[in-house]
Amino acid sequence: MKLHELKPAEGSRHTRKRVGRGTGSGLGKTSGRGHKGQNARSGGGVRPGFEGGQNPIYRRLPKRGFTSPNRVEYAVVNLDTLNRFEDGTVVTPELLVETGVVKNLKAGVKVLANGELTKKLTIKAHKFSQSAQEKITAAGGATEVI
Repeated sequence: MKLHELKPAEGSRHTRKRVGRGTGSGLGKTSGRGHKGQNARSGGGVRPGFEGGQNPIYRRLPKRGFTSPNRVEYAVVNLDTLNRFEDGTVVTPELLVETGVVKNLKAGVKVLANGELTKKLTIKAHKFSQSAQEKITAAGGATEVI
């Protein structure tokens, strides 16, 4: 394929509808809106979720619970993912982002106890689960809450 042979995919390019340009165009007079009715009017139409006066689904379904606006969400790191680091490494949130273990730091890093830790690491994080802390110290490592 050469540059001069490039062309858009079949059906990807549409010509713009030119409405209200006379009856011969096929989109004159009512401009494709039909006769009368809510959608034929200027400014007409209904809001999203409107079901024609029927009780809408967001009112039919029961509401439950509460979402706290102050919820703190941590980036989760499991112990088995920390085995990629060398013995004696100081694991910080910055290092985790750098190596791609954590994509988005959110409110901080929380270390959970999934898997086994085989390396002796010093881990600095915002939170640790109780069992993760025990496993780290059992492996000869240390934990530090930032």
